[in-house]
Amino acid sequence: MKKVLIVGGGAAGMMAAVSAANQGKRVCLFERNEKLGKKIYLTGKGRCNITNNIAMEHFFDRIPRNPKFLHSALNVLSNDGLISFFEKNGLKLKVERGNRIFPASDKSSDVIKFFHNYLSDKGVEIYLNTRVKDLIVENNMVKGIKTDKGTILGDAVIIATGGLSYPSTGSTGDGYAMAKRYGHNIVKTEAALVPIEIKESFVGRLQGLTLKNIELSVRWGNKILFRQLGELLFTHFGISGPLVLTLSSVVTTQQLKNSSLLLDLKPGLTYEQLDNRLQRDFVKYSNKYIKNALFDLLPKRIIPIILERAAIDQRLKANQVSRNQRKNMVEGIKGLPMTFLRKRPTEEAVITRGGISIKDINSSTMESKIISNLYFAGEIIDVDGLTGGFNLQIAFSTGYLAGLTC
Repeated sequence: MKKVLIVGGGAAGMMAAVSAANQGKRVCLFERNEKLGKKIYLTGKGRCNITNNIAMEHFFDRIPRNPKFLHSALNVLSNDGLISFFEKNGLKLKVERGNRIFPASDKSSDVIKFFHNYLSDKGVEIYLNTRVKDLIVENNMVKGIKTDKGTILGDAVIIATGGLSYPSTGSTGDGYAMAKRYGHNIVKTEAALVPIEIKESFVGRLQGLTLKNIELSVRWGNKILFRQLGELLFTHFGISGPLVLTLSSVVTTQQLKNSSLLLDLKPGLTYEQLDNRLQRDFVKYSNKYIKNALFDLLPKRIIPIILERAAIDQRLKANQVSRNQRKNMVEGIKGLPMTFLRKRPTEEAVITRGGISIKDINSSTMESKIISNLYFAGEIIDVDGLTGGFNLQIAFSTGYLAGLTC
């Protein structure tokens, strides 16, 4: 019986154990924490956004980098296949806004229990509180692993140790170090799906304010690196929310350092339409202070920011605003500028961008092209998706393929 050693008991590692065990292989799963799936407990704000049931032809649009690498993995275990696997084996699911799939109970712990029970029923040997420190490699072929509790031999090894995000869950880069030690290239890692710190102090004054249906764009010289509609949240340090998390995944830190961020508060209106709207409001509230004449158009808390940037005294009456001042207001509403300072630390990121180069991995099997019988799965690979269940699907699919082919 073939013996498979899986390093990491997260989403990718557990699914690798599922597929390997279903092939009749002897499976040993090693997890450095006291329980499996510790990071899964945190996903979806504790509810676990398992996947997204968007049509598969559009699924790849939600993967910013190296989507072609995932064709085999997502073909072997698609989102429909994953949903079917869970439901056929007793985990009830539900669909929410944006095609996101959650356990019907809204409890990520139920997903962990599901896997633990399934793996136990299949005879998978689970080793908790066990840290894998190195591989055993002879003649470019993996022969086993070295743990803090001893050496274990096996016929194949799957590394599914995750990235660097949420290090408290065990994602501390051990897998990268092992892979690099045996000749694999590591694409520079950085935080992705993470909030952004902004230089301007006005963001702190807006802390807690959520803006919906606004447009955030990033301009690098004459080039638009990012432009998207969505929801944004101001924090004490900068900006967050779905729109910002997506931005942090699509655009690198280096690109952001040389770019300008612009916030369009009224993307549904052209400059001319917005100017006409302001003129109507100024007639309607002609004898009110300008700050009170904008309540119909903008959230109350952001009005002082727009007026300050347009150099307009808040005590000015609406009927006293000049044409040039109104033009400055239009410019500020359609393009409130912000200066990128830094991404929040990787420890706060949902995922890690970068990882083991896809050039070193056979996409049809997830096997290393450098070390025979060594496989990789999940976030450790240089591929990641946007928010909405796409990253867990990637982890499950790559893990499933690795367990199937090892």
